This record gives sequence, C-alpha cells and structure tokens, in this order.
Amino acid sequence: MKAEEFVRKIKDRYKEVKVVLIKSQEEMKRYIDKNRKETKKYKVEDKVLISMKDFLIELMKGVIKKLMEKYIGPYVVKKIISENAVELELPASLRIYLVVNMRGIVKY
Repeated sequence: MKAEEFVRKIKDRYKEVKVVLIKSQEEMKRYIDKNRKETKKYKVEDKVLISMKDFLIELMKGVIKKLMEKYIGPYVVKKIISENAVELELPASLRIYLVVNMRGIVKY
C-alpha cells in the first residue's frame, strides 16, 4: 500500500513540474522573441560583403582601426548551411573559416 502511494505522489509531482517547466519555456521564448529580428534570406550565388567588425585583432596587425575597411568582398554564397549561417567562396589568402554567421554579412 505504501509503495503505491509513493508512486502516485511521484507521478503527481512529475506532472506539476512538467507544467511549470512548459510555462517557464513559453515565458522565455516570448521574452527572447520580443527583440528578435527577422534574418535576411540569401540564395546560392548571391554576392555578399563580410563585416570586419568581428575579425580578431591578429588579422588586423599594423592596421589603424579608424582607417580599416568596414566590409570586405564581394564573395559568392556557395551553400546555405542553416537559417543563421552560409558557406562562402573565399580566397585562401583570407585565412578564415568558410562558414559565416548571417549577422556578419550584408548583401552586395
């Protein structure tokens, strides 16, 4: 009898916790979506510019930040990885990873 009562209590608590977690997830999603902007849609073969804002200091040695270009390119979109990332056709001399986040590029 005690085992059955214990199991019932655990199941009841599980249901309560599940309801609270779902409510918490919905509140977090609503809060995050409030400030979320729509991402731009790119297609394969689109030309884009890469923002220099996110490049590491090591890539800009000897360059005065004020005189540095804000964008480099244009480069061709080779593949759409996800709604937040694209793969670009970059020259080997650039020495950065081919997959770039959408917030770091603009349409040419």
